[in-house]
Amino acid sequence: MKAKDVMTTQVEGVLSEDTVQQAAIKMKELDVGVLPVTSAGEVTGILTDRDIVVRSVAPGLDHSTQKVMDIATQDLVSCGEEDDIQVVADLMEKNQIRRLLVKNEAGEVTGIVSLGDLAVQIQKEKTGEILSRVSEPAHPQR
Repeated sequence: MKAKDVMTTQVEGVLSEDTVQQAAIKMKELDVGVLPVTSAGEVTGILTDRDIVVRSVAPGLDHSTQKVMDIATQDLVSCGEEDDIQVVADLMEKNQIRRLLVKNEAGEVTGIVSLGDLAVQIQKEKTGEILSRVSEPAHPQR
């Protein structure tokens, strides 16, 4: 099974110059927790609901004026449409991420695979194993 077989294909994004509040409203309207961020027609980042909470709300920043580009994750991890779902799972596990951008051969984002998408497709045992590793703290508490 390939990434293209399990990905969500209707992906909407936000512009890097949009405000965090505009992005949050869009997430609410679309009932999603992630939006690709674009600038000059290129995907330059990814914004998650967690990014909004940790990088904007928690520090008490003004989300009505703060730009998406200020808090979006810019270290993008992606896979190809033709990548096997095991490759997708391995990328998620290695990078401790729950969502992965899917790109076509031209490098355009054509979908997103979430851990939930994989859960539907692969054995529950393997999903639990991936979830366990994805959820491990990146920096163990001391």
